[in-house]
Amino acid sequence: MEVINLGAANSVINSYMMQLRDVDIQRNRTLFRNNLERIAHAMAYELSRRLQYDVREVQTPLGKKDVSIYTDRIVVGTVLRAGLSFHQGFLDVFDQADSAFVAAYREEGKREDIKIHLDYLASPDLDGCTFLMVDPMLATGGSLETAWEAFQRNGRPKKLHICVVIASEEGINYLQKLFPTNDVTLWVAAIDPHLNEEAYIVPGLGDAGDLSFGPKLAARKHILR
Repeated sequence: MEVINLGAANSVINSYMMQLRDVDIQRNRTLFRNNLERIAHAMAYELSRRLQYDVREVQTPLGKKDVSIYTDRIVVGTVLRAGLSFHQGFLDVFDQADSAFVAAYREEGKREDIKIHLDYLASPDLDGCTFLMVDPMLATGGSLETAWEAFQRNGRPKKLHICVVIASEEGINYLQKLFPTNDVTLWVAAIDPHLNEEAYIVPGLGDAGDLSFGPKLAARKHILR
């Protein structure tokens, strides 16, 4: 697996990352979601350099011009709900892309006791497509592996790009074993050193789903009442 760390060089992505991580700034959920989208825009632009292109002739009001356009059939897949804003950023750039979704969650607890559950899958035919699997956080890699296995029920993509905001070194090592060849590319905006006992990325930014849309556990307790 090829790893491309966009955060290793100075760019505006690092400014967005600072705002995502800052405990005071991230209280603004709208800004948090916007920053996920803006990172997706920048990452999608860089990724677009890896697509296949053909020359097409376009008629302008004053003449004709040959332009290069990408020919990949792109599908953007994400894990609900944390990935929704990140997902939208890729759709903004690849405006003809299809979408795929899985609902996967892990039971809270110690790292050794973590279990991944899959509740929902919606996907177009993936055979021969360029598949962008986008998720803000790559911690252990378990949820991403579960999602990938689910998506493959609807076909085998021609090319897989995994796009994340923050990845742990442990998660990257896990994916490199899962995808040992360079036909898979991991795009990441920041790499953090380790995971804590609950398998959260440190220093990370917290729970991307809760910061985007509000605490899920509080809502669940309210429904149960």
